[in-house]
Amino acid sequence: MAQRPNIVFIVADDLGFADLGCYGGREADFGPVSPILDGLAKAGLKFTQGYANSPVCSPTRFALMTGRYQYRLRGAAEEPINSKSRGSATLGLPPEHPTLPSLLRDAGYRTALIGKWHLGYPPHFSPLKSGYQHFFGPMSGGVDYFSHCDSRGTHDLWQGEQEHHEDGYLTDLITDRAVQWLGEVADPARGGQPFFLSLHYTAPHWPWETRDDAALAEEVKDNLFHLHGGNIHRYRKMIHQMDEGIGRVMAALRQAWVDRDTLVVFTSDNGGERFSDNWPLVGGKMDLTEGGIRVPWIAHWPAVIAPGGVSDQPCLTMDWSATMLAAAGVAADADHPLDGVSLLPVLHDPAATFERAMAWRMNHRGQRALRLGDWKYLQVDGHEYLFKLPEDERERANHAKREPERLAAMRQAWEDWAATMPPIAADATVSLGYGVADMPQR
Repeated sequence: MAQRPNIVFIVADDLGFADLGCYGGREADFGPVSPILDGLAKAGLKFTQGYANSPVCSPTRFALMTGRYQYRLRGAAEEPINSKSRGSATLGLPPEHPTLPSLLRDAGYRTALIGKWHLGYPPHFSPLKSGYQHFFGPMSGGVDYFSHCDSRGTHDLWQGEQEHHEDGYLTDLITDRAVQWLGEVADPARGGQPFFLSLHYTAPHWPWETRDDAALAEEVKDNLFHLHGGNIHRYRKMIHQMDEGIGRVMAALRQAWVDRDTLVVFTSDNGGERFSDNWPLVGGKMDLTEGGIRVPWIAHWPAVIAPGGVSDQPCLTMDWSATMLAAAGVAADADHPLDGVSLLPVLHDPAATFERAMAWRMNHRGQRALRLGDWKYLQVDGHEYLFKLPEDERERANHAKREPERLAAMRQAWEDWAATMPPIAADATVSLGYGVADMPQR
């Protein structure tokens, strides 16, 4: 590498594993849902065995920011942080904790978060307190795309640490600000000062609003879960409009002549929600079955990544934080060693795979999971399962009774890992929003 790369880390919200065309998603009535992202995958590297650190929003974002298992921090025990935590000095990302953006900032990078934060509220927590020099977006987990109010009706759009009012469809506003910021940092980047942009869309998270649905804002203001509305057609349009925005961001990189030396990574914070396509996986958001944690991962970096690559390297969100630090030549903080493993060798050579264990836990339904190689150990509601994923990604063929020794070994491996993590706080909350009374189980 001739120089340190610029980095653009794009995170969608509640996107399903097969929602994108490049992951087998079906076309919508208007045509391809994600032509820009499909093109990035074709021109870069697509991961087929990529995972989120959690099946729910804010815990994954703790892992993204720290490069460490989120369970190490109290705020990440919330599943997820909800708007009732406004004013809490506990439920958020501690400003003193080193983060991906703070480490890059201290190494000379320009840093910005444009989009969703969801890691605690001012005055105790904010993006500017955790390494970002610029912030535009919502602080909470979900807001209306037009009123920009959260689930309690509180306005939640910010510029830095100041509340900001601006008309517009949030997906487009996030894109507009990203393009604007890239225009501001392009000249310094060409001169040797790289940038790090976290581009965290709220799409395709509820409420189910496209840029043509401003009238829905009044209708859903008292319940942003939008339980009476939405459909796969509107949902796919939301993804498509985010994809259009990503196209504008990529065009801005090309126009600034910095695209070749920019690592662009795309993923989702967790598995899909009620209208998502997770085929062939089972489950979704809040579940440790594959549909809740297996997500798209696409990497594009023309200076390093050969086009058309596909990797079956298992990876987690926090691995990409480690990868970005490695690409930038930045060491982790000595007092906060990374749990994430750099994927930089895989970016150079997709065949350079390695084995590593990946573990999860959820307060919700007492879930636990461990993946090691081809095998996955899973516990839900006290029931144990053992799956061989390459031949059964749908997790229907339970080997637990046929292979008791393997089950015991993987259970013990999970328990050994769990013993290295703080226990789940007794007052940690689980916020579901809806249940079987609202719609049948998937």
